[in-house]
Amino acid sequence: MPGAPLAPRPRRWQPNPATGDWLSGKLGIGAGVKAPKFSYVRADSVEQVLELLAEHGEDARILAGGQSLMPTLNMRLSQPRLLIDINRLRELSGIERRGEHVRIGALTRHADVAGSATVARHLPLIAEAMPHVAHVAVRNRGTFGGSIALADPAAEMPACALSLGATLVLRNTAGRREVAATDYFQGLYQTARRPDELLVEALIPVQQPGCVSVFGELAQRHGDFAIAGVAFHLKVDGRAVTDARLVYFGSEDRPTLAQRAGAAIAGCSLDDANAVAAAESALEQDLSPMDSPHASSRMRLHLQRVLTRRALATAAQRARAA
Repeated sequence: MPGAPLAPRPRRWQPNPATGDWLSGKLGIGAGVKAPKFSYVRADSVEQVLELLAEHGEDARILAGGQSLMPTLNMRLSQPRLLIDINRLRELSGIERRGEHVRIGALTRHADVAGSATVARHLPLIAEAMPHVAHVAVRNRGTFGGSIALADPAAEMPACALSLGATLVLRNTAGRREVAATDYFQGLYQTARRPDELLVEALIPVQQPGCVSVFGELAQRHGDFAIAGVAFHLKVDGRAVTDARLVYFGSEDRPTLAQRAGAAIAGCSLDDANAVAAAESALEQDLSPMDSPHASSRMRLHLQRVLTRRALATAAQRARAA
């Protein structure tokens, strides 16, 4: 006897990088899932990449890990004329401490960041966030710089870079440019990187004594994109907060530094329930959550408040243990 018919596969949704609209992963009849035609160059040097970007600009795309690029190519959400493969360029990889900063090369795989003793010691926020980045297979190929360059609003690394006050280094044929993370993320999949520029590395301040960091996110399943998430970095003197960089992601069109919520707990003890409540209340002024098939804007704001309360409680515990 024939078996029971297979249940239809669930529809998956994702934002269109070009427009920000939410599109169904189930394509229409005849749409196909084949990438458009393009030229391909496997670069042998950074200089070659920069020359190609100078020549082709917005018609070129960089291939690093390809974990986001390949699906958008196959769904024809991205249609470059030239694909520039940078995977041979070892100078774009690596993690090292340079004075009061940790340098993470743009081509460094997520798996290498997750396994780095330097990151674990000096950037505990990133170490805590890394297991939330997709799945093992994606972390093995996906790159730190690729996540920053794409600037997906639900991605973990852009939020961590903003919370930690990272500096992002860009290069073109004219030279090198440094952009603060606060100026880099400009909208849905929009950044300060110009079409002729290549993101080469991130310079991230090491965590100083007296600082605590906390990461948290909520997703439908582990490894899915976050519906709501937080990346907090706080300076604490005794029990009092002297500075708070509270970054939210997964709900807005970019990672968002919540200045009013941060100001609400500045000078207060992390154990002060009134301060925590004030931070939660301030989020309505700091955040403008997006609606999507996964969650309404109202639900996302509620989830960010829940995460705020949890994260500040964890920060208080870590401050007491320090």
